[in-house]
Amino acid sequence: MKFEKPAEMNPIDRMKVVGQPIRRIDGELKVSGQAKYAYEWHDPAGRYAYGYPVGSAIAKGHILAIDSEAAQRAPGVLKVVTTLDVGDREKGKFNTAKLFGGSEIQHYHQAVAVVVAETFEQARDAAALLKIEYAEEAGSFSLKEAKSSAVKPKDAGGSEPDTSVGDFTGAFRSAEVTLDEEYSTPDQSHSMMEPHASLAAWDGDELTLWTSSQMIDWWRGDLATTLGIDKEKITLMSPFIGGGFGGKLFLRADAVLAAFAAKAIGRPVKVALPRPLMANNTTHRPATIQRIRIGASKDGKISAIGHESWSGDLAGGQPEAAVMQTRLLYAGKNRMTAMRLATLNLAEGNAMRAPGEAPGLMALEIAMDEMAEKLGMDPVAFRKLNDTQMDPENPERPFTQRNLNGCLDLGAERFGWKNRGKPRSRTEGNMLIGMGVAAAFRNNLLLPSAARVRLDQSGTLTVETDMTDIGTGSYTIIAQTAAEMLGLPINRVAVHLGDSRFPVSAGSGGQFGANCSTSGVYAACVKLREAIAAKLGFNSADAVFEDGQVRLGNRAVPLADAVGTEGLTGEDGVEWGDLSETHQQSTFGAHFVEVGVDRFTGETRIRRMLAVCAAGRILNPVTARSQVIGAMTMGVGGALTEELAVDERRGFFVNHDLAGYEVPVHADIPHQEVIFMEEADPYSSPMKAKGVGELGLCGVSAAIANAIYNATGVRLRHYPLTLDKMLHQLPDVA
Repeated sequence: MKFEKPAEMNPIDRMKVVGQPIRRIDGELKVSGQAKYAYEWHDPAGRYAYGYPVGSAIAKGHILAIDSEAAQRAPGVLKVVTTLDVGDREKGKFNTAKLFGGSEIQHYHQAVAVVVAETFEQARDAAALLKIEYAEEAGSFSLKEAKSSAVKPKDAGGSEPDTSVGDFTGAFRSAEVTLDEEYSTPDQSHSMMEPHASLAAWDGDELTLWTSSQMIDWWRGDLATTLGIDKEKITLMSPFIGGGFGGKLFLRADAVLAAFAAKAIGRPVKVALPRPLMANNTTHRPATIQRIRIGASKDGKISAIGHESWSGDLAGGQPEAAVMQTRLLYAGKNRMTAMRLATLNLAEGNAMRAPGEAPGLMALEIAMDEMAEKLGMDPVAFRKLNDTQMDPENPERPFTQRNLNGCLDLGAERFGWKNRGKPRSRTEGNMLIGMGVAAAFRNNLLLPSAARVRLDQSGTLTVETDMTDIGTGSYTIIAQTAAEMLGLPINRVAVHLGDSRFPVSAGSGGQFGANCSTSGVYAACVKLREAIAAKLGFNSADAVFEDGQVRLGNRAVPLADAVGTEGLTGEDGVEWGDLSETHQQSTFGAHFVEVGVDRFTGETRIRRMLAVCAAGRILNPVTARSQVIGAMTMGVGGALTEELAVDERRGFFVNHDLAGYEVPVHADIPHQEVIFMEEADPYSSPMKAKGVGELGLCGVSAAIANAIYNATGVRLRHYPLTLDKMLHQLPDVA
């Protein structure tokens, strides 16, 4: 199915199943411990061995030699497979650094060996016996120091690194009110609960891999490249994933190590990355330095807006696209954005939940608050005044839907914004109380996605697609889509995901998974409906699928009877036309936060949070709300605590565990509320949905920063917003 014109009325619009608050169909498996994650797959007849990965002790250089003799002799050890053993390997399409193979070291904790033993403990103990000789080279580990050498990147994730409209320099210079400030965000870790883990088993020259992957087909292709075998020789299974946040978008070392180890010993091997390697071996959100300049007339109309961002990555990497939202979020005739990339020898910087917009809005939405203050305007009113219904860089290109102002208005009303008060004007005991607001923005991305649906003689509909569920509710919304299309109750739909033998889906990431994967299921269901109608001699366009029957006029046939003893199958996928080129597809929202700051210690506590989201049709308000409140929680961590501390001498992240890398816990999040605006965007897909999981993060951290300012009168521009950065600026108390 090619989606190339706005969707008209279709079966999804009935909203009997889609859009309803149905609880997760996989929930019982998860709460009862029956959902099998990658490391938990177990065949009682299998003789599993365990691999323990060894990471490089240097950040840049080469390996001269690896002495594994002592490790090989250790109790229970079956094999030591080193990076020198496997030799140089072709790198996968989606990786910046090599995951395993050869003597070159590109970053600290790059995989250099895997020790395989009968038990995990034996493998771990033996790994400590490896002796590795390195030729270390000097590296670059500080973005601040490397900023001056940063260059315009060749690859900015499919977008132009620089854009310019009008005369930004002249307009900024002549503006009546101006802002020119620098902001920074730190390196951050995905810190998902489930580690990167894989189980590899060979049968001759064919490999089956149970792993934790957000993108089945991407992994399968890159693993085939690394192993030097045909992609069709690999079966990849990932039905349940314990969190990803972008950290499992691309093939990771655990899968590669498990595959090499299993081949070496002729037995299945399990490999899980220890927590320190999750920070230093896998990807992370790279740090940014951002400069924002805004010029406006005294009435608050923006005349010039410029956003520059610097970030770092390994050679051949990409920048953190922190300027992307600034190209689309606010009006202003004279505009400029630019991205610069420095070469750093830290672990690969790559996608983490809402890449680009999340760190970009951490800066932009503070700048908007600062500008509102300079103008003497309410921050909500200032944002609303500079709304636009057209792409600001291409005024001939309209947004399909844009209700940012509606989100701001409803949020302000529900949150009690009128009671906000001036900075440092509200107190409760020792606490200074403040409110903050920030706009939320995330583009609607589109990837092809396919599925197969099969209706059997019992009237049960089975859906098969390699789509993944990273805790987002994919099982449920896919079941809802299929049930709606065939007129079945949801308990008559079985959903099978995360298997490379199924049709290739969009996968999970970028906020595109829900809309794209359900559109692929929609397309497959259209094929099945056509097959059923043809078998009955019905006109498929006029046939009504409802209440377990297919009807045309006065004739009604139960679906089970219609498909017969053999059953019927439909398989198809969705491909996208040029609607996203002729019209801008984006999601919008508004975040409101109230904080309390201790006047003596500077400690910040979140008191309450509200997110208002305009993101097309909400396929399931229960699972969507879970996504948003999870994202809001992540935004609290990004604002107040999360920072990968870089050892700039040795080139590694020091706080590479959950004791040192602090994420929010339940006590940090007292009250969250989520409101979804009523929308259905016919330009987005046949589902008329978009995505919401990453929108819930975008802007949250800035809303917290703005609330801290309202509480204390202290403006913080460098994350995380820790008490040491404000304590000396708080009012005297003695």
